[in-house]
Amino acid sequence: MKLRLLVASLAALFALQSGAVLASSTKSQSAGKTAASKPAPKAKAPAKAAPKKAVSSKPAPKKAVAKSGTNAKPAAKKVVARKAVPAAAAAAAAPAALGADEDAPLALDANGLPLLGSSAFYVINQNTGEVLLERNGSAVVPIASITKLMTAIVVLEAGQSLSERLTITEGDIDRLKGTGSRLALGTTLSREEMLQLALMSSENRAASALARNYPGGESAFVEAMNVKARLLGLWDTRFRDSTGLNPGNVSSPKDLARLVAASAAFPLIREFSTAHERYVDVRGRMLRFGNTNGLVRSPEWAISVSKTGYISEAGRCLVMQAWLQQQPVVMVLMDSSGRYTRTADAKRVRKWLEQGMPQRLAVAPQRAGG
Repeated sequence: MKLRLLVASLAALFALQSGAVLASSTKSQSAGKTAASKPAPKAKAPAKAAPKKAVSSKPAPKKAVAKSGTNAKPAAKKVVARKAVPAAAAAAAAPAALGADEDAPLALDANGLPLLGSSAFYVINQNTGEVLLERNGSAVVPIASITKLMTAIVVLEAGQSLSERLTITEGDIDRLKGTGSRLALGTTLSREEMLQLALMSSENRAASALARNYPGGESAFVEAMNVKARLLGLWDTRFRDSTGLNPGNVSSPKDLARLVAASAAFPLIREFSTAHERYVDVRGRMLRFGNTNGLVRSPEWAISVSKTGYISEAGRCLVMQAWLQQQPVVMVLMDSSGRYTRTADAKRVRKWLEQGMPQRLAVAPQRAGG
């Protein structure tokens, strides 16, 4: 009995020891599993790095947006610039471009009209009376030396001798604007020479001498200019002197188109206003006087009447009767920005008419001459 009890006790003790070993091994396995599972979060570090890469990749879309934005902004600026500078910047650049390259593209506005650098203009087919182009056609503005077309009309209609000798005196000096002249005091020229220099070279002293030697003097001459304006129906037109130096000489582009058409009826105005040059004897020296409108020297133009003008109040002006497709087209360009803009505007008008509107120029019976 005692032996059986002893064996049973030993068996029980062995069982308890085995259970403790198993428990400890289980704990160690669990600890091992736990330890083995701990690197998993560490392994997630790369996964965390992946978002970092994703974050770092975000600048790529930003760069793409920045590029598209950068490309878009200049385009918008260019469009705005083209629309905003039909008269100033475009006109300032166009004269040189057109003067150097007649094939330069013609800039048009949204209505298909040429962009010009003149503040006011009026273009008309003289045969049909159709207005081809207009801006501020009724605006009453100073006209500067365009005045001299009326000066010439009054001189020629007075019937005074063209060979009579006239002398430049103190009364012909410009005391209003202080402009100079190559016609020195004491210079004696024929009335014909004075008239040509006034029209071709815009000589103010010559125009003044013509008025001063009119029957009744300068005041009677200016009165005759205003009477003639009324007779021609130039209701927006007023004259204060024969030179155009007085800013009180005003008119509208519509009126000036009529004045150009009336001037074209005088052969001497056509001849003198479009002559390239003339040499005259000024106190023993032969001096060359040239035309203030360079277009009259171009073989591509057929100009019958031409006159330029400039004072600060009027800006740079140009009026012409030019023949396009055998039709007389009168161009009036007032207050142009820049020294060469008025002639560049005339080139733009001509190009626009020849490229896009031949039917308007061809509707009247064709005739030669000017």
